[in-house]
Amino acid sequence: MLILGIESSCDDTAVALVRNGRQVLGSLVSSQVHLHRKFGGVVPEVASRKHLENILPLMDELLKTTRTKPSQIDAIAVTSGPGLSGSLLVGLNTAKALAYLWKKPLIEVDHLAAHIYSNWIERKLLAKFPMLALIVSGGHTELVLMKSYANLVVVGATLDDAVGEAFDKTAKLLGLSYPGGPAIARVAKQGKTEPLPRPMLEQGLTMSFSGLKTALARAAKGGRVPALAHEFQEAVTDVLVTKVARAINRYQPRALLLAGGVAANQVLRKKLAGLAQREKLPYYIPELKYCMDNAAMVALAAYFLKGTRGHEWYNVEVKTNSWQLKYERRNS
Repeated sequence: MLILGIESSCDDTAVALVRNGRQVLGSLVSSQVHLHRKFGGVVPEVASRKHLENILPLMDELLKTTRTKPSQIDAIAVTSGPGLSGSLLVGLNTAKALAYLWKKPLIEVDHLAAHIYSNWIERKLLAKFPMLALIVSGGHTELVLMKSYANLVVVGATLDDAVGEAFDKTAKLLGLSYPGGPAIARVAKQGKTEPLPRPMLEQGLTMSFSGLKTALARAAKGGRVPALAHEFQEAVTDVLVTKVARAINRYQPRALLLAGGVAANQVLRKKLAGLAQREKLPYYIPELKYCMDNAAMVALAAYFLKGTRGHEWYNVEVKTNSWQLKYERRNS
């Protein structure tokens, strides 16, 4: 089965072709980081206009480089949310137009579920359900219990800033560039500075990062940018690892997954690897290029979430608060 994936939830325009849920025939991403850097964050109107410019030329390039004809494609998968409304509309409308023109099934995919499934790209996970996934990105920070391929439940989340958002805002406070995560990681060096708090460390699986940013803003008056960057990164990752450890104790998963843009952070990767080793759990993280928004994960998630049963496709409706999945049959 060959699925065309389309991703446009934020500022990256992406298309990909994935065969049988794992083999990536082609994956292209057009980044807008250079456009938004001067603003210190993504400007929604700028992002949606750039998606309009990029998406069809990117699609043409994908089909040409993979030597794929529309007749060879079995289905089209597209990110339907969450994300920036203008950006999402570009991808959704493009996918709907192509599905109508090429007479293909259209599969709408939840963006966060797609990030989880980035762990399956080009490999087969040996672990069994349930699995625990930590999704950390610019817009989201969630702990998700994966009971099966199509049964995902959010068991913990941030009350305010997502981790990636906190990194971006902190980098701006420290006079560093956008995006904030890589900028902070580059300059972070251990040194003398006042310790930053670890917010809500003892309060279940709920997280909060806005207060940490405020504490850093007060500490930043004295300078010491490398030391502050180091302490901030340590504080954020300490909170995340503590929450993951608590979720492991509570739900007894059989594997640990990491996903999302902040999954590229090497400090977080290493700390979770240590936790997984202590808990004797299989630990999976995507390749760096698949941590960021991409369309391969969208196509792959569509394959696993929808699948086929005979000749019937299964649409999956994801409710934002609980991720309870509802099936609706239709003929392919």
